[in-house]
Amino acid sequence: MKNNIRIYRAIHNLTQEELARKISVTRKTVNSIEGGKYNPSIDVAYKMAKLFHVTIEELFCFEDEENNNDEEDVYLS
Repeated sequence: MKNNIRIYRAIHNLTQEELARKISVTRKTVNSIEGGKYNPSIDVAYKMAKLFHVTIEELFCFEDEENNNDEEDVYLS
């Protein structure tokens, strides 16, 4: 799963450690999520989105969704 956490951290001038403290996880967890090595729980994703004032979809993008958008349009027609 791709994400924009690094971008939003930069916008909000937060280090991984500061973000981790604000959402009650470890810096290693933030690093793993940001690097795409770990998918966050819905609770952690929600906390991040709320902190950055964005939707979960703005922070995270399922790679399969990008590839299936054309297929979904066919079924909706």
